[in-house]
Amino acid sequence: MSKVKVGINGYGTIGKRVAAAVNRQDDMEIVGVTKTRPTFEARSAVDRGFGIYVPEGSLQSFKDAGVPVKGTVRDLYGVADIIVDCTPGDVGEKYKAEYEAAGIKAIFQGGEEHSLTGISFNSTANYSESWGAQFSRVVSCNTTGLLRTLSPIDRNIKIKNVYATLVRRAADPGDSKGGPINGLEPTVKLPTHHGPDVKSIMPWLNINTMAIKASTTLMHLHTVVAELERESSTEEILNIMRTSPRVRLINSRSGLKGTAEIMELGRDLGRDRSDMYEIAVWEDGVKVIGSMLYYYQAIHQESDVVPENVDCIRSMCKLEEDASASVSKTDRFLGIN
Repeated sequence: MSKVKVGINGYGTIGKRVAAAVNRQDDMEIVGVTKTRPTFEARSAVDRGFGIYVPEGSLQSFKDAGVPVKGTVRDLYGVADIIVDCTPGDVGEKYKAEYEAAGIKAIFQGGEEHSLTGISFNSTANYSESWGAQFSRVVSCNTTGLLRTLSPIDRNIKIKNVYATLVRRAADPGDSKGGPINGLEPTVKLPTHHGPDVKSIMPWLNINTMAIKASTTLMHLHTVVAELERESSTEEILNIMRTSPRVRLINSRSGLKGTAEIMELGRDLGRDRSDMYEIAVWEDGVKVIGSMLYYYQAIHQESDVVPENVDCIRSMCKLEEDASASVSKTDRFLGIN
């Protein structure tokens, strides 16, 4: 079987990680990535063997900088079967029109609204809904984190209500433009968009979310309170989480007290870019009292959606019909245990 040819539109924080992950799979390959300026990331892409495609108006700047290009962005559309769109949020309508005109499939990221595609994707919650679709959308890092833990609990027990507070990183580690630098900033427009985003995949779930932006770049941290349909136990919930894909139980007693230590674990695991694809849940921070569940989880915002994009390619391109088989395959090639 020939490999699916994948193009990445936007070789930034997410795009470069998806490109590396796709190139590790045995049923898909990267045929090109796009950049608008000849930055260090463009040179890094060339060093990794990825062909660079640029807007027509940027050809001269790349030539002047000595960064080789293979063609324009529209040329990439001609050689790709599917585009993973990792461009900045709110430009999806423009690119969707271009993809439609080119007759190719495309995956958008969580910065775009669900209404852009009408389908939002999570590997373990609704893999089949994107089967053969022309367009789909991988939900945001925070929404992915909530779905990874809430979906299997809801399948096994059923959840009546969820109340989650998200302590969000202010910026990615490589971004010097974000803030706050020294403070906490609440999201005063309530409820935040994360609850409706979860409902784009689990429409029956009653979930409300709040968010605080903190002066950290490492990870997001969630506090989750869930009211279950029946009484449960801490051990029952832990058993569900232990068998849930891409959920890693950690323990503060082992030294993993916070997000800094979790990212150090990612480095020790030898991951590409030290990424932590799994959602980290503090095992000793999970508590059930009657039908009320409480837990903490940490989300590496740069990488948890990466395996989701790989699985979404498989679903849209009809490479693997079984969700668990796709998840297992992706995880094997990315070194996720």
